[in-house]
Amino acid sequence: MSIQLINPLTRSPLEEVSGKLIDQDGVVFPLQNGAFRLVTDENYSVNFGFQWNKFAKTQIDRIQYGINQSYERFFSVTRWDKEDLNGKNVLEVGSGAGRFSQIVLEHTSANLFSVDYSNAVEANFKNNGPNDRLTLLQASIYSLPFKPSQFDKVFCFGVLQHTPDFKLSVKSLVEMVKPGGELIVDFYPITGWHTKIHSKYLLRPFTKKMKSENLLARIETNVNWLIAAYKFFDRMGIGKLINRFLPICDIKSTIPRGLSKAALREWVILDTFDMFSPAYDNPQRATTVARWFEEFGMLHVKSAMVKYGDGNSVSVVRGIK
Repeated sequence: MSIQLINPLTRSPLEEVSGKLIDQDGVVFPLQNGAFRLVTDENYSVNFGFQWNKFAKTQIDRIQYGINQSYERFFSVTRWDKEDLNGKNVLEVGSGAGRFSQIVLEHTSANLFSVDYSNAVEANFKNNGPNDRLTLLQASIYSLPFKPSQFDKVFCFGVLQHTPDFKLSVKSLVEMVKPGGELIVDFYPITGWHTKIHSKYLLRPFTKKMKSENLLARIETNVNWLIAAYKFFDRMGIGKLINRFLPICDIKSTIPRGLSKAALREWVILDTFDMFSPAYDNPQRATTVARWFEEFGMLHVKSAMVKYGDGNSVSVVRGIK
């Protein structure tokens, strides 16, 4: 794999010894439940650790439901389906329960280094490990444990808006890409003045302060009538206007079609929790993110709304270093 790991605080090389990462000063980062731990669990992403360990299998959709939304999103965004990644080193930042890790490992021959700031790495390992081509690390996007400029491909999906400093997060990702390598990100976009006139942004000042268990219980208690209301307003032809004010995820735009009633309920609970629980939610204009790519030295930068699945879409920026 030939990727040099480093202590992100001292920048000194790390070596794997007896299942632990150790630097030249004897600092040890343990291997726990399949992942090297370079940070503690208590940080701004604690809600995601709770979420992905609670819903570890939900978005592993091909295995759970026999559908291919994750596959379609990954290859629609990356365009790597026709590219030979045999022996290439790929970095995934913000892996959650391993939804896209699974796609990389099953459908390419790449070596995958997958990072998450939360203990969701445990769910990822349960879904995708052990695997000789997978290295899991719990680490911060701002202190990634890799010597810069080593990765052929770097991707970060659905994460940047949930970091404290979106621009600095982009800079950290760019530093990981080797010359000639590619960086691809997707994120929540600002699509107009109305973007934040939405239940998510109106209620988050309160919901993000709730304990994860309490927020989840509140969602589970109300999800049935919220799904019914969402579908009612959609049938009436006024869903686009009204449903943005319902405290529920956008079922039409985010949830795979053809799910059973029970599976739909589970996915809606997950996506609604994901909507209200993060400490940070900072959407950006694609043009702004593309400008940051260029500022940090990326070439051939392109931004687009990429469609996948049954009418789903995501805002994407890509570039070559």
